[in-house]
Amino acid sequence: MAALTGRASFGRQRARAARGRAGARSIKRFSRLFASRLSKGLHLRRITIADIAQRAGVSTGAVSYALNDRPGVSADTRARILAIAGELGWEPSSAARSLSGARTETVGLVLARDPNTLGFESFYMQFIAGIESELAKRSYGLLLQVVPDLEAEMRAYRKWRAARRVDGVVTVDLRLDDPRVPWLTEPDSIPAVLVGDPVLAGGLTSVWTDDASAMRESVRYLHAMGHRRIARVSGVKSFGHTQIRDDAFRDETARLGEEGQIGRTDYTPDQGAGATRTLLTRADRPTAIIYDNDVMALAGLGVANELGILVPAELSIIAWDDSPLCVATYPRLSALSHDVTSFGAHVARRLFDRIEGAKGGSFLDSTPTLRPRGTTARYVGP
Repeated sequence: MAALTGRASFGRQRARAARGRAGARSIKRFSRLFASRLSKGLHLRRITIADIAQRAGVSTGAVSYALNDRPGVSADTRARILAIAGELGWEPSSAARSLSGARTETVGLVLARDPNTLGFESFYMQFIAGIESELAKRSYGLLLQVVPDLEAEMRAYRKWRAARRVDGVVTVDLRLDDPRVPWLTEPDSIPAVLVGDPVLAGGLTSVWTDDASAMRESVRYLHAMGHRRIARVSGVKSFGHTQIRDDAFRDETARLGEEGQIGRTDYTPDQGAGATRTLLTRADRPTAIIYDNDVMALAGLGVANELGILVPAELSIIAWDDSPLCVATYPRLSALSHDVTSFGAHVARRLFDRIEGAKGGSFLDSTPTLRPRGTTARYVGP
């Protein structure tokens, strides 16, 4: 037993010694590398064209010509300079890129939303995934910023323009008389694509979905199913698309001689539930409700169950922006559906067109279509 213990102890000592020798070799390699970089003055600072010129044995002007793909150096010298630049890990500074007008290979998106409410919606996750699918094809990155209001969004745009941080921006949640629109029309502004109806875009390039037609289709469908008191649980009033949906809802219910009611929310489940409870506890409660997103529709379904109102026998429910949540719940939510990921990709392609100098325009992406499921049915009540 003592012999075994001694051999084991000896084995551990050898292993420690081997690790020590390996560590010493690693330290020596690092020291040599550090000393090499130190001797060339390249440690702990950005690589400059002067460093490249020194290594290549040429002037800084020759390096500048080579890196900016300008005439003035031979093909062999250009190739040697580029190889050394790559070896040293040289990258252009943001200031130099700004002065030269070079591309940043970055697209900007600012969301002027409360981050607590933003997290509830699946729309932006799908939308951003669509944008990213197009950016990846071109090795572009997305600079995403969440800010509390439009003022902060405008400050972000001004900062990006001054520093040449992005090649273009995607602008969302358009308002009537939106202050971003005149700023983005200035001659030296950032190329932009606006996500919203052309009436809100002020002549700038826009990609949009026909929400008004989708809302009218939903109201007509519910009317055909025997509903005469239809309500809408709406999103943020200041958003242009909210007002477009509101106007279409009012126009269509009035045209059909129906009683239309609208409840206001901030898109969150809590406010969706509160608006639903207010509507369903009225003496003239609606027999159908159209919600501005999926999470509010799901919250509304819970309130109906809590109040003992049967869905869909006594209350029909439609959600905007179909999602996996709509088909995962029971009963499955009837929803207005369009491919949000494809929508985001379309927006990104139009933005690249604008970055390349193409003429702008208004581009209809799709009209959301109603997918009846388990929360809509013919109303046969009083």
